[in-house]
Amino acid sequence: MPGKSLALLLSRIAEALERLAPPPPARADLASADAFVWRADAGVLEAVSRINRLDLVLLKGIERQRDILADNTRRFAEGLPANNALLWGARGMGKSSLVKAVHAAINAEKGYALALVEIHREDIPTLPRLLALLRESPRRFVIFCDDLSFDAEDTSYKSLKAVLEGGIEGRPRNVIFYATSNRRHLMPRQMIENERSTAINPAESVEEKVSLSDRFGLWLGFHACTQELYDEMVAGYAEAFGLAIAPETLRAEAREWAMTRGARSGRVAWQFIQDLAGRLGARTLPD
Repeated sequence: MPGKSLALLLSRIAEALERLAPPPPARADLASADAFVWRADAGVLEAVSRINRLDLVLLKGIERQRDILADNTRRFAEGLPANNALLWGARGMGKSSLVKAVHAAINAEKGYALALVEIHREDIPTLPRLLALLRESPRRFVIFCDDLSFDAEDTSYKSLKAVLEGGIEGRPRNVIFYATSNRRHLMPRQMIENERSTAINPAESVEEKVSLSDRFGLWLGFHACTQELYDEMVAGYAEAFGLAIAPETLRAEAREWAMTRGARSGRVAWQFIQDLAGRLGARTLPD
């Protein structure tokens, strides 16, 4: 009897613990959407029903970067060799917009062969877990990290280095990594200079810091916006959305808008167009 009572008690405890424990996360259907967000805390891929992006033709002044990234992505979609890409440079000049627009354009060409997977900067250490989920899928994936950079005390860049090229498993054949950053070497200049001044072997220390960006085979630079390019961006948006405004008035208002913000960029041009379209009662994005 004591043995049976103990077994019954243990069974009841086990059943109670099972009821309290959360169910294992359901595996995402990787064919169910064209984009996903990696939720590292839960270890799941969350489907995105509608991607926040612009049409490729609306992105002005970055035609060379557009063509290079599109060619690289097209080759990857076709199963051919392609490079990880780092889009770096001036703020607001369309780096993240280009990644999303190219993804849409290549999918339209190739029958939705690619899925875009966004990973947040703070979740980079969990990248191996994400790759484990994607590795066995027949689909091809562009992993995208926006505004990637590392600070002085951050060592997670080492795990990214291993995943991109140096690890024993390496990057899965069906995965490519695209990142945007304001920094060419993904780390602030003073961080690199500090390493140079304090290290026993300065050359080796700096090499360790900057070698992460070398793991990206494709570097695309985005430069500051000129006045002419800014005017072209605004005019292109106004024409695309059919905004009824005289060209001279459009140019004058757009330049005043940029002056009040102390900057010219594609982002500033887009923000002006949003304000102008609202005042004119027009729409710039589908409902």
